[in-house]
Amino acid sequence: MVHMEKTRELVWSRSIESDDETYLLFLYREDFSAVFPHMIRYTLLLQDKNEIIAIFRTNNYEYSPTVPLDAESSAHRVAEEWAESLRKDPLSFLASRKMHLPPASTLLPSAVVVIQGSPRSDGNSSIMAQWVSDAAREAGKTVSVIFPDDLNIHHCIGCYRCFNTGTCTFDDDMGDVISAIQHSSLLVVCSPVYTNTVPGSLKILIDRCQAYQAAIVLVGRFKGPRGLILGVCGRRGSDNFRCLVPVLEAFMENVGIKVASHLLVDDVDESRDIATIPGLKEEVRGKVFDLLEKR
Repeated sequence: MVHMEKTRELVWSRSIESDDETYLLFLYREDFSAVFPHMIRYTLLLQDKNEIIAIFRTNNYEYSPTVPLDAESSAHRVAEEWAESLRKDPLSFLASRKMHLPPASTLLPSAVVVIQGSPRSDGNSSIMAQWVSDAAREAGKTVSVIFPDDLNIHHCIGCYRCFNTGTCTFDDDMGDVISAIQHSSLLVVCSPVYTNTVPGSLKILIDRCQAYQAAIVLVGRFKGPRGLILGVCGRRGSDNFRCLVPVLEAFMENVGIKVASHLLVDDVDESRDIATIPGLKEEVRGKVFDLLEKR
């Protein structure tokens, strides 16, 4: 996870006279190149004598090559629109800028979060997720199990607006997922191998965690949870996990999670049911106990 020094440069400041009130506009430029090459964010602040009234943020990653706009010119345009609105009808403008807080998460915080990445609710990944849950509860920890296929999660569209606010432009179940990960001490991902990598629904969840990465970059966070990767595939050989493991490791690294351990189970087409593999259940439980004790 890349940590960024929070530096910003004042581009300009202006005063706006409206009735008997004076408002101040400030435009700041921030360099996010430590996170993404050449990413620049512009922040426009409007304030009166006492408080900040409105904030607009935009970054150059938002704009596709065919769009005849850029982040800096967009910030200038919004500044002109705000100034004009304040001069014409300040009361209506100020009423329209009232900030609304996002809804709180509906999930109770849990010490252990398990992401069951398989679309099969009764498959081998589900069996491993159950073993993890049972072990965590035996250790006296609370557990939440997340099934991406059961959730309403829109795919990431690469708009990069999350680096303006720390939140995603889509308001769906992903907010609860991020909240669960944020408050956990151990994150366990159970995943089968689909075409050499993770299933599609799990990849959508991973991509949408970019909003969590953005929040960490913008506001920081305390020490992240430990990570445990549990993988299963039908064919024989560790090479079958050559794509799955890097995808999951990159996901965890991006949101500040230290991957503490892996357990990769291959050749499951032979046994069909991983519960019949001697010693596997005990090995999974042992890893969970060990990671919870080290926390």
